[in-house]
Amino acid sequence: AGEVLSAIRGDGLRPDVVFSDIELPGMDGLNLAVQIKNDSPETRIVFVTGFSQYALEAFRRHVHGYLMKPVDADVIRSELENLKLSPSAPEPGKLRVRCFGSFDVFVNGEPLIFQRTKTKELLAYLVDREGAACTGGEIISALWEDDEEIKDPRTYLRMLTHDLRKTLEAVGMADVLIREHNQWAIRREKLDCDYYRMREGESDAINAYRGEYMKQYSWAELTAGRLYFRK
Repeated sequence: AGEVLSAIRGDGLRPDVVFSDIELPGMDGLNLAVQIKNDSPETRIVFVTGFSQYALEAFRRHVHGYLMKPVDADVIRSELENLKLSPSAPEPGKLRVRCFGSFDVFVNGEPLIFQRTKTKELLAYLVDREGAACTGGEIISALWEDDEEIKDPRTYLRMLTHDLRKTLEAVGMADVLIREHNQWAIRREKLDCDYYRMREGESDAINAYRGEYMKQYSWAELTAGRLYFRK
């Protein structure tokens, strides 16, 4: 265990996968898993052990597999193939959206630049609604609740939706945004989003969630609370 941590911390090693037993000399495998994840979040951990009683606690530590001894080469090969099913790279032609931690958006690996912070927040709100149509009143209530400085919120909303469309058009992603009458939505299928992948049960996305969701927005606390109790 100590050699693995030294390689990760001292040598900068970022292993794709670590196979470990639960009971180890000097450190138990559960604590080792936590420390590996802290230093190398993308590393996948698979326990190979003869102790079935630790399985629930292991998955609470965000491991990717729990194999009971004895195992042979075919079992290991099958486990490695299963790990490949979780894509680590964003799908081409999609806007990459990160909801866990702070909300951010990327195009071809580069951050999408917003001229206005409220334009970015508008997109975040539409992402949080998962493609559901949102009225202007709903958006105003969420983004400017009790904000007395906004004298004409509907005019401000029209300016922001125009700004969001122009921002997306500039990177060839204008079709992400849908507007019909006085309603706005996003096309879920045009986004590569960690929150959506978690909802679909993808193990990498589940393991990437560390208890924070769009932490810069107070209106996101409702979804953050649901995710907390889901875990």
